[in-house]
Amino acid sequence: MKCDFLAIGAHPDDVELGCGGTIIKLISEGKSVSIIDLTEGELGTRGTAETRAQEASDAAKILGITARENLKLKDGFLTNSEEYQLKIVEKIRKYRPEVVLANAIDDRHPDHAKAAKLVSDACFLAGLKKIETYDNNELQDVWRPKHIFHYIQWKNVVPEFVIDITGFLDKKIEACLAYKTQFYNPDSKEPVTPIATKDFLESLTYRAQDLGRLSGVEFAEGFTTEKLIALKNFEGIICN
Repeated sequence: MKCDFLAIGAHPDDVELGCGGTIIKLISEGKSVSIIDLTEGELGTRGTAETRAQEASDAAKILGITARENLKLKDGFLTNSEEYQLKIVEKIRKYRPEVVLANAIDDRHPDHAKAAKLVSDACFLAGLKKIETYDNNELQDVWRPKHIFHYIQWKNVVPEFVIDITGFLDKKIEACLAYKTQFYNPDSKEPVTPIATKDFLESLTYRAQDLGRLSGVEFAEGFTTEKLIALKNFEGIICN
């Protein structure tokens, strides 16, 4: 089950919105990516846990990921508890990712920042030998990802680096729109929420375009990092 990248989101659709373009690009380059949703998004104003589950499955097919799981933690009430940490430790040891992509460190929804810290702590704990976890009654080997990067969500957090997603934005938006109950639909009879507006849908393009403008590409997604990144050389840097 080892994957190169493990993307984790507090709610189904967090990953698609925050780093969907990056995931699609990684997969196009031959990398393996899996997703863990921490909650079912059951407190969302629109849709239900059941519809979100189907939408997450549909989005996963569009993204082309290897696997997707939902831990069914309590939506709206994420805590950095031992119970929740160990559930994530089990998944980190199961998938053994080199890199974890996690929620924004600061955001409008309180679950996002809570998830960012929860996942970060679990990544550290997953590398401690004296913490024992099991998968199918077998003791898991320890594993600690090399990097944890946090994608950007509602707030305009200043990125510490961006990934060029030129050529992959349309498919990202397609994956986001797999969540039919959640986003803009002029024919919907459900209550309007901040993410169900036409402006929010359009923001997926203009925010990616703005990060692209600042970095010298057409479209980009931004990330923050928990530790200083060292470059082996200057190859691969896009100069604007």
